[in-house]
Amino acid sequence: MGPEWIAIIALVALFVVGTVLPINMGALAYVAAWFVGMYALDLDEKEILAGVSGDLILTLIGVTYLFAIARNNGTVDLIVRTAVRAVGGRVALIPWVMFAVTAVLTGIGAVSPAACAIIGPIALGFAGRYGISPLMMGMFVVHGAQAGGFSPISIYGVITNSVMQDAGLPSSEITVFLASLIVNTVMAAILFVALGGRKLMAMRIDPDEEDTLDEDLHRGGATVPARGMGTSAPTGTQAQGVRRDQVLTLIAFVGVALVALVFDKNIGFVAITAAVILAMLAPNEHKDAVKQIAWPTVLLVAGVSTYATILTTAGSPEFVGNWAAGLGAAAIGALVLCYVGGIVSAFASSTALLPVIIPIAVPLIADGGINAAMFVAALAVSSTIVDVSPFSTNGALMLANKPDTIEEPVYYKQILTYAVIVTLAGPLLVWAALVLPGW
Repeated sequence: MGPEWIAIIALVALFVVGTVLPINMGALAYVAAWFVGMYALDLDEKEILAGVSGDLILTLIGVTYLFAIARNNGTVDLIVRTAVRAVGGRVALIPWVMFAVTAVLTGIGAVSPAACAIIGPIALGFAGRYGISPLMMGMFVVHGAQAGGFSPISIYGVITNSVMQDAGLPSSEITVFLASLIVNTVMAAILFVALGGRKLMAMRIDPDEEDTLDEDLHRGGATVPARGMGTSAPTGTQAQGVRRDQVLTLIAFVGVALVALVFDKNIGFVAITAAVILAMLAPNEHKDAVKQIAWPTVLLVAGVSTYATILTTAGSPEFVGNWAAGLGAAAIGALVLCYVGGIVSAFASSTALLPVIIPIAVPLIADGGINAAMFVAALAVSSTIVDVSPFSTNGALMLANKPDTIEEPVYYKQILTYAVIVTLAGPLLVWAALVLPGW
């Protein structure tokens, strides 16, 4: 058996074990990289560890550290409250506010599950209070997270763009971002129409009542059950107006985006610098923020990126790409890879999958005449729209925060049914919209 097969079998094994058992897939990937690298490829340990990207790890640490500070000082709550007041009490706009706020959070660097964990309980609370479909509201949050999830300064965006650069593919940050934004917005629009959104257009609420409710929810920084909501809102800091530290945090977000994009500076260094400055201005308040860095995600990405190098060294991407290209048409091979990304990600981590699935597509792009930017965008979207699955972190968060107005078996069945539809139809539609026109 050749090393390419050994590397592929080990990859399948780590995904299966990581799905069945509650073990971080990054840790499993390190083990697989060590064994495959040493015994199938005859690499030494320094060569195996050379696969991890210090730039990528610094970016993950920097942006999640900055976001932890924003969550601690109430800036995230401020964004949510401001957005809700901005709709002027129009109930039909509340799902879209939740979609937009979640998209902004992931777009500025929040890990997708973190954004869903913060906005999900608030969104589903509104669903229980005002008779909005919990399925619609929960899926709006998840699709919102993915809509903003591929911005050039987001976690998914950084991973995807780094992998493309390492693979020698042309830069396409805006293409990937817009593809995810448009597809997920369309999915949300379909849900809105199908699940009673038009009936909500006649409903209005008093924004002042929501301010009073917000004070109850965040009184003294404690979690208080929402009146009639059927769920509890997350802990937060109630502010009378906008505090100085929140203004500074908002400025930091804008500054990070400008310095990284306009002046082309490393986003990891810029984000961690902004986080350290904010922490220095309020050291006691943010002394525990570093503990909230997404360390499991850091381990996940570090391990998987290390194993991705092992896959490349073993020749597995070329092997799979040549097999897909040999199916008769490059476009068919692209469709197969879109489905591989979608199905695997429905049961495993999208963050872990992206560094693996994109290099596999390189031979198909090189030999099949497929537009690299559109193909990578199709792979990225196919691998993330399925995060509505109740087996994924985001879908599970929506299930865990269901309103009391719906029974759990019913809600679980609704989410599962929708996830199956998205997993079966999503990659095909994305492939038809993004890959075929450029083939």
